[in-house]
Amino acid sequence: MTDAEKRPLRADNPNLINGMPANRTVATDEPAREKWSNWTDFIMSCVGYAIGLGNVWRFPYLCYQNGGGAFLIPYVISLVFCGAPLFIMETSWGQLLSVGGLGMWKICPIFKGVGIAAAVMAFWLNIYYIVVLAWALFYLWHSISTTWDVPWRTCGNDWNTPLCRSEYDPLPCATNRTLTRYFQTSTLSAYNISWYKKKFFVGEKANWTICTAADLNVISPVKEFWDHKVLGISSGISDVGGLRLELAIGLLLAWILCYLCIFKGVKWTGKVVYFTASFPYVMLICLLVRGLTLPGAATGLEFYLKPNFTKLLESKVWVDAVTQVFFSYGLGLGALVALGSYNTYHNNVYKQALTVCFINSGTSIFAGFVIFSFIGFMATQQGKDVSEVAQSGPGLLFLAYPSGILQLPGTNIWSVLFFSMVLFLGIDSQFCTMEGFFTAVIDEWPRLLRGRKYGRELFILVICAISYLIGLTTVTNGGFFVFQLFDFYAASGWALLWLLFFECIAISWCVGINRWYEHMKGMIGYYPSVWWKFCWVFATPCVCMGVLIFGLVKYKPLRIDAYDYDYPLAGHLVGWFLSLSSMLCIPIYAIYIWIVTPGSFDEKVVLLFRPPIEIENTRIGGTHDDAETHHLNIKRPSQSSGAENKIDSVNV
Repeated sequence: MTDAEKRPLRADNPNLINGMPANRTVATDEPAREKWSNWTDFIMSCVGYAIGLGNVWRFPYLCYQNGGGAFLIPYVISLVFCGAPLFIMETSWGQLLSVGGLGMWKICPIFKGVGIAAAVMAFWLNIYYIVVLAWALFYLWHSISTTWDVPWRTCGNDWNTPLCRSEYDPLPCATNRTLTRYFQTSTLSAYNISWYKKKFFVGEKANWTICTAADLNVISPVKEFWDHKVLGISSGISDVGGLRLELAIGLLLAWILCYLCIFKGVKWTGKVVYFTASFPYVMLICLLVRGLTLPGAATGLEFYLKPNFTKLLESKVWVDAVTQVFFSYGLGLGALVALGSYNTYHNNVYKQALTVCFINSGTSIFAGFVIFSFIGFMATQQGKDVSEVAQSGPGLLFLAYPSGILQLPGTNIWSVLFFSMVLFLGIDSQFCTMEGFFTAVIDEWPRLLRGRKYGRELFILVICAISYLIGLTTVTNGGFFVFQLFDFYAASGWALLWLLFFECIAISWCVGINRWYEHMKGMIGYYPSVWWKFCWVFATPCVCMGVLIFGLVKYKPLRIDAYDYDYPLAGHLVGWFLSLSSMLCIPIYAIYIWIVTPGSFDEKVVLLFRPPIEIENTRIGGTHDDAETHHLNIKRPSQSSGAENKIDSVNV
């Protein structure tokens, strides 16, 4: 039982609550809670959290794949209808109650399972997301430990195979793809081949031939470095293999860095994030300046932005836009609630949240210019189409970009700049997600974890150690397949949409949208735009549930095309366990709290869906910015409400 659940609210005496007069503020002796030093700490923390690897490795590729500049239309619509409303709601919810992702549900106890689900999801996310930082540290180390060149440029290393061949070494042959594209046919005849040879295999190409399967069955040194040196990849998830020692050390170092960023509390974190959030922008600007000067950059940018409006007729484009907004904004994990909870009560969280939304989406678009300027350069140098080198996810960070910089002078320098940017993009998203998880748990047991000397520090250390040990499964020979399983099932897709649907319903339909607007006015001094009321009540929950149903209907088992690998049944069962471990928290807790709460049906509805409490006075620190105690004010129900006057007790 949490500290909060040890305080029953009794109403058997209509004039007393816990022996105190009704409507009287009751101060508890919970330990004082920290606040941000100023509002800029909050904005920088939100920027650092929300702007992560998804802005760099996912958005540009989705934009190119889904109609170029035309993709911005569904993206902006998704942002306005879903992303910004939920971002504002989560940060203002935390500021209103000054409590983490579990305690925030005191205003609607029936849905506390949503907070538990978010904590479970954040726990899984923290375990696997940090592995990307270990990979980045691996590349960063090999970029600075060799003075002459990066090790993925050439073949002949102990991790290379006989199939190794640089993608920049031209083949003295023409591929069937080249011929079919030239003749605009899907089937080549002997006459086509003979005519093409006579036409083009002259002069310097006199000795050229048509490429054979052996000519084309080659692997670039960049990919072999990734597969064999970094991952030591096995045949599949069932072939775990041994521990990759260098990655295990990198993973440990990443956990240590994240621990040092948050263990002292938000005043310390608020200072750290100034550097971790701003450094990637410096790197992005440097990379953009260099990228735009490269030959072929214009070709890459054309593929990135050229609008194809016919794509807007495809449902997949709209689903991709919605999921990208949810993914890149870091919604539903409790981190934004935690960051908002350290604000003072009258902070203008509304304008600040909108500012962060603008910065986030602007960064995604800006990163696309950086990435596709280099991809255009790569395509030009390799003599390929942009579509052949454009990739998403880890393939972009650890295959496409390392290959692209090989043709630049000072390759080591550009490699250090890029992987430093990847490290800082990931690290502040990681430790802010960790802060969301820890804040939620610590606020449930404040006397145990915050009130004792070094209680917070030791608790965070223990959880980090446990997470590291579980995360070692992702740095084995089969670890990449474990990583992909976590990424597909644990903290994205339908599990996140399920959580966000109930989160939005709790505010708009249970707490009450008009009541919520009054609380917003109490904090910022005015009512937000009526647009957000429409989104919170109708648009956002409908979109969440609609995309969730669409995703389940279109569900296809996880498959990794790059390795032609289909997961076994056991792998999918583990994946569904990861998804359901968070999703089922919502109905299970709702059933549990309904059963254990005393009273009639009407009394339970009142207590669990809209308990009669004055929200402003439930926050730790009350409504005054300089308060140090936890105030709890229960508003005695009206004498005209017979059901509410019979309320015996409820735990909040």
